[in-house]
Parts: sequence; C-alpha cells; structure tokens
Amino acid sequence: MAHHHEQDHEHGSTLSPMDLRVRALESILVEKGYVDPAALDALIETYETRVGPHNGARVVARAWVDPDFRERLLADATPAMRELDVGGRGGEHMVVVANTPEEHNLVVCTLCSCYPWPVLGLPPVWYKAPPYRSRAVIEPRAVLAEFGLSLPPETRIRVWDSTAELRYMVLPMRPPGTEGLDEAALAALVTRDAMIGTGLPRRPEIRA
Repeated sequence: MAHHHEQDHEHGSTLSPMDLRVRALESILVEKGYVDPAALDALIETYETRVGPHNGARVVARAWVDPDFRERLLADATPAMRELDVGGRGGEHMVVVANTPEEHNLVVCTLCSCYPWPVLGLPPVWYKAPPYRSRAVIEPRAVLAEFGLSLPPETRIRVWDSTAELRYMVLPMRPPGTEGLDEAALAALVTRDAMIGTGLPRRPEIRA
C-alpha cells in the first residue's frame, strides 16, 4: 500500500486536496471495520447514477415542454416533482424559482450547506465553502461573473437562502434553438450549476 502511494506522488496526483482527504478518511474507516467497502461503493453508486443532477434535469425538461406541469411546479414544487418520482430525504420541501429575461435566481445556504441531494445529487465543494456562502448574498453579480456568468446590468439577481426545512432549485430558461428536441435531449442540456443559478443550460451545438 505504501509503495502504491509513493508511485502516486512520483507521477503526480490528479486528485484535489479535498479528494485526498476523503480517500484517506475512507481508508481509515475501512481498515478499522467501521465501514463496509461494498456498502460504501453502493452508496456512492446510488448518488452518482440514480440520485443526481439528472433528476432535477428531468424536472426542468418537463417544465420546458409541459406548461401545466410548469405551473404546478412553480406553485408547489414538492408534489409536482413527485409526479416524476423525484424527491425524498433532503428534498422533502422544495421551492422552484424560475429565471426570466428580467430576473436571475441564485441559491445559497448561508448557515451551513443545505442542499437537495435527491434532486441535484452530491453538492459541489464550492457550494459548502464559506466564501460562496457569504459573498453570494453580498455581491451576487461578482460571484456569478467568477463562474463565467455575466448578466446584463438591467437583469435583477435574486438570492434564495436554503435551510434544513426548505430547499430551492432554479428553473433556468430554455435555450433558444431547442424547439425540435424531446425531453431526454432537453434534460441533457440542463446542468447542475444552472439549477443552482451559477450557470446556464448548455446550448444544443455545444452539448457534451
């Protein structure tokens, strides 16, 4: 095991400092018998493949093509999401706010890092970081610019503060040029950052 780590250092690790800390903690817990590796792998696989931003993306895509669903979603998001079997622990009480040409929404949790895991998957590291949690409220336009999102000066920015009881998701505007796409293709354009408000959906021509 030690030799393996030496090889990693020699060739340079692509893991971030946070990833390295998580790996080290995981190794200690497994070695001491506190965590079953198989159970840990199953949990990670669940959040990566079955619970993730693609759940929220399905909700957004449905709202883009179904005006009645969009209306229900914005009026009472939790039961509307359940229509698509989206929600659960950590996403029991959801509010969806819609971007418009006049207003852009941004979600933060200023107290800790409350986040709708069943809807958006694993939270990004920056979402939990103190700089984002404090600056998103004080200077949201500057924060968005650092994410590469520069909005027109006339666009209002509204910041929503998630809590343990209530969590928010942004309904981004549908990109132009997507009129002929079905729901699955539209969902593939929806990014996690677009549903937090720090980004926009992909354009069809640059879809990964």
